[in-house]
Amino acid sequence: MKAIRNAVLGGLAAVFVAGAGTAETLTEALVTAYENSNLLDKNRATLRATDEDVAQAVSLLRPVLNFVASASDTDVSAYQGSLSLTAGLTLYEGGRNRLGVEAAKENVLATRAALVTVEQDVLFDAVSAYMDMRAEAQSVRLAENSLRLTREELRAAEDRFEVGEVTRTDVSLAESRVAEARSRLVAAQGALEVARARYFLAIGAYPANLQAPPPAPEIPATLEAAKALANQNHPAIKQVQHLVKAAEINVERARAAKLPRVELGASLSRNRSVAQGTTSYGDVARGELSVTVPIYQGGRLDSAQRQAMANAESVRAELLQTSLTIEDAVARAWAQLEVARASITARQQQIRAAELAFEGVREEAKLGARTTLDVLDAEQELLTARNDLVQARRDEYVAVYALLSAMGLLTTDHLGLQVAGYDPSAYYNAVRNAPVHSIQGKRLDRVLERSGRN
Repeated sequence: MKAIRNAVLGGLAAVFVAGAGTAETLTEALVTAYENSNLLDKNRATLRATDEDVAQAVSLLRPVLNFVASASDTDVSAYQGSLSLTAGLTLYEGGRNRLGVEAAKENVLATRAALVTVEQDVLFDAVSAYMDMRAEAQSVRLAENSLRLTREELRAAEDRFEVGEVTRTDVSLAESRVAEARSRLVAAQGALEVARARYFLAIGAYPANLQAPPPAPEIPATLEAAKALANQNHPAIKQVQHLVKAAEINVERARAAKLPRVELGASLSRNRSVAQGTTSYGDVARGELSVTVPIYQGGRLDSAQRQAMANAESVRAELLQTSLTIEDAVARAWAQLEVARASITARQQQIRAAELAFEGVREEAKLGARTTLDVLDAEQELLTARNDLVQARRDEYVAVYALLSAMGLLTTDHLGLQVAGYDPSAYYNAVRNAPVHSIQGKRLDRVLERSGRN
């Protein structure tokens, strides 16, 4: 059973790095990850909920109409009932409600920017999972080759022991290295299974034949140019910029709460009274204009204004910190890319030297000039160098996408992915004027249905 399992895993490793047949490309994996992402669905729903804040803010600018029915009795022979239609409209409140609409719009734009950040995270996780899958599959193949070579060295040691060229110690060393190679293979196979599970989590499907990735996207020529692009494009910066505007508007709203409030009210009532067997009816129409001037609210309004000012100051500081954080992410991705590229060059040189050393040591061992341990050590050094090269190539490719993400460019539009894009304005345009369930509401239902599918 164990042999069958190892054979299956080895076969999977070969399939995952194949480049023919029904191979899966990185572009296809990115499209699948985008279309299957529950995280994107969650944040799209969050955006639609934020869109409704605009509708609710708009509703405060409109009249309010209510139907009221009441009934009461005072004793067994007296009864009163009334039906009323009441209407109210705020004529003036210092502009607080209109400012509320503007603040809600800024929050919508901030949430849209947050959705782009989530999109970047989804695509970056997909790239990482794809490259991890390929790297782990290649590690399995290297471990299989290492096990094959150590078994050959064990057989050679046993043959030389039979003719008295080496001691029993050399055979034991070779047996130890075979066990170690088998252990490395099992560990590599386990890492491959973990990478496969992570691939499913990131992309929403298990990997098929994974092709070699295409050339990495272009990046700026200098670190400073990359930082400049990040400050212009990164959605996290745009998000906080809109939050700053919303906070500043909320300061104005807090000030407007201290201004007078003028309201117009009207009602139409029909009353029915029953007393001592006599029934009477009466219709009453009433209109009123009221002016409310805040004089003393226990310090609540002043506290609300101070709170709004403190919140605005906090978000401004957050904007500065976000810019620094983004620049730091760009610098770290840039450094990781340079390290990976330097490592690739060094590992390639190391592999060339290790291959020559391994072949030389093995030939010398046949002549009795080297021990079995020397051969096994040379083989181990070559395997380590090859594994390091696989990891360095993976790190280089992922670092490019990390840099794109840090610059705010890891999006479906920038990558040119052919996906059914989500239009964040569709739902907003349907609800921004606070429609009720009417003909306009039926149109809203269709938008809701489309949004649910996307």
